[in-house]
Amino acid sequence: MTSAPDQKRGPAVALLSGGLDSMVAAGLARASGHELYALTINYNQRHSVELAAAGRIAERLGACRHIVLPLDLSRFGGSALTADIAVPKGGVEPGIPVTYVPARNTIFLSVALGWAEATGARDIYIGINALDYSGYPDCRPEFLEAFQAMANLATKAGVEGEGFTVHAPLLHMSKAEIAKEAARLGLDAGMSWSCYDPTPEGLHCGLCDSCRLRAKGFEEAGLPDPTRYAVTP
Repeated sequence: MTSAPDQKRGPAVALLSGGLDSMVAAGLARASGHELYALTINYNQRHSVELAAAGRIAERLGACRHIVLPLDLSRFGGSALTADIAVPKGGVEPGIPVTYVPARNTIFLSVALGWAEATGARDIYIGINALDYSGYPDCRPEFLEAFQAMANLATKAGVEGEGFTVHAPLLHMSKAEIAKEAARLGLDAGMSWSCYDPTPEGLHCGLCDSCRLRAKGFEEAGLPDPTRYAVTP
C-alpha cells in the first residue's frame, strides 16, 4: 500500500477502471490524504478482466469503499470496446480511434459526481493523460474544465458554495512518467490491466494501442515491465 498520508483532506471519489493510469491517479488521491472511495463502472466492456484488477487495486490502496456499478453501454454500441467491432492491432494512429466509447468520460464523471455529492466528497479523481488528447475528445483539459463548471452549477452542493474539484493528476504525463509515478508510490504495476483485447489465456494481446503504449512507457522509463503479453509489443 502507498505510505500513509501526512494529513487528512476529506473523502474523494476516484474512478478506478483497473488500468495503470487510474491506479496511479487513485494512488495519488490516497497519498494526498484523501479517504478513498473507489468507483468502477462495469459497462460490459470487451476487456472486463480489468474489473478484477480494479478490485485488487482498491484493496491495495485501502479504499474505505469500492463500488462496481453495472451500466451496460454495450446496449448503445458504437465502439470496439462495446460492440462486435475489431480492435485495431496495426499500431497507434492519429485521429479518434474506434476504441473511443461515446461520451464515456462524461457518463463516468457524472456517476462519480452523484456518489461524491451523496457521500460528502468534493474531490473527484480521474486518470486521463496527455497521450489521450489527440485521440479521445473527452480527455482534453477543456473538457475537464467544462465538466467541473457544470458540476458546480448542477448540484445542491455547488449551488450552496461547496464546490467540486475534478482532479486529473496525470493529464500532462507521458506513459513513462506514469510508470515512474507508480513505482514512486510503491504500487505494483502488475496489478493493473491495460489490454483492450485479452487472449483466452488471460494475457495482454501485445498488439492493441493500449498494450503498445503501456510497453513503450515501461521501456522509456527504464523500468521492468511486469505485464504478461501474448506477443511482445
